[in-house]
Amino acid sequence: MKGKRLSIKDIAAALNVSVTTVSFVLNGKAKEKRISDEVSKRVLEYCKKVNYKPNILAQSLRTGESKILVFMVEDISNYFFAKLARYFEDLAYTNGYKMLFCSNENSDKKSNELIRLFSERHVDGYIIVPSPNLSEKVKELEEQGIPVVLLDRYFEGFEADYVGIYNDKASEMGMKHLVANGFTKTLFVSTQSTQTQMLGRLQGYKNAAEANKMDEKILLLSYDFLEKELVKEELKKFFEANNDADSILFATNYLAKLGLSVLKNISSTKLHQMGIITFDNHYLFDITCPSITAIDQPLEAMASETMNLLFNKLKNRNMPPEPKSVVLDTQLIVRDSTLPIAERTL
Repeated sequence: MKGKRLSIKDIAAALNVSVTTVSFVLNGKAKEKRISDEVSKRVLEYCKKVNYKPNILAQSLRTGESKILVFMVEDISNYFFAKLARYFEDLAYTNGYKMLFCSNENSDKKSNELIRLFSERHVDGYIIVPSPNLSEKVKELEEQGIPVVLLDRYFEGFEADYVGIYNDKASEMGMKHLVANGFTKTLFVSTQSTQTQMLGRLQGYKNAAEANKMDEKILLLSYDFLEKELVKEELKKFFEANNDADSILFATNYLAKLGLSVLKNISSTKLHQMGIITFDNHYLFDITCPSITAIDQPLEAMASETMNLLFNKLKNRNMPPEPKSVVLDTQLIVRDSTLPIAERTL
């Protein structure tokens, strides 16, 4: 049978000191509370000897802080979110916090379940890539004094701290590059979504198509439909129905990876002839043949701006600052897939 979990009362009794003294020492406040080095050393050495582990939940109830933050994303295995998670982890650790990561799969039900779970554990704040209808839950958290920063997407008409990119301008930039290199029949592949980042990318494509008197050729895949083989079949039908197209703009990196596979199976020559741009840089796009031009989001800057907003809210819980939006520019990483045909080595 396992023994009873050791508490600070047990430690205090064993050392014949007060519970308050033990608490101050374990929370790094010995000098501030004028506790002698000798007593502090005895407490720390005893805790090490008995392998004492503090009860994080109880500690958070006492101090009002758990020093734990949550990063909730659509899919933590996605390269874009995984890279952001690494930046967040480093920034959090540097500032005395730990990060928890989770995937909501763009599901409101799962998002709410996860937030309920983390709320029971008294996490200090959230960075959320929100599912479509999460605005009321975000509002509820803010009203409870729990800081939230939205990332990648936001809710129209809903005031909240947000960090993202100019999605429409990013699409326009990609389209401008294609037109400059002689591509005039560009397809657009995205998901059926009412979320702001995807709508922005779609609108940017439409703006550029209109400006260049280009016919719009758009494939929007249902999010629930994102089963690889089914998506590949839809992509194949779309590409074959638009056989005269000379270029493609993919709205996400995972659609680009599937699209490249489909194009290769249709015709490796076609793959090398098409002008191809994808959102979100990925190391694979640098080693594919051809290498793929990518719209690169400034991940490190996004992480830094997001954490700055969150830390500012944590420091000013009693007087929360006005919601702020930070919108950043993207960069086009030009590779072989958008070279003019005359400059390509097939």
